[in-house]
Amino acid sequence: MTKVYDKVSATPAALKLLAEIVEDHGPVMFHQSGGCCDGSSPMCYAQGDFKLGVNDIQMGEIGGMPFYISETQFEVWMHTDLIIDVVKGRGGMFSLDNGREQRFLTRSTLCAS
Repeated sequence: MTKVYDKVSATPAALKLLAEIVEDHGPVMFHQSGGCCDGSSPMCYAQGDFKLGVNDIQMGEIGGMPFYISETQFEVWMHTDLIIDVVKGRGGMFSLDNGREQRFLTRSTLCAS
């Protein structure tokens, strides 16, 4: 079985937005963007709408929804904990944003251990 890490959490604002999106779209999943433009934006998809690669790693769950990152990004961020937050603005064009002019944002802190 693939290891699931516990390296991601969410702010109350992010959990609120996530609950609204799940209410409208059903179960979702996150994949941390690796693009140059949205590098700090986790992309939110309806479960099944994004094909995971064999090298994607599950960082944990937020609000009961899985959160993934590519193996190459994991190697860079393995000594950090990810905190998913919400800021004003539109999500990436492939990410569910529920039309609320809010988007998810990834912040990070160094691991304590």
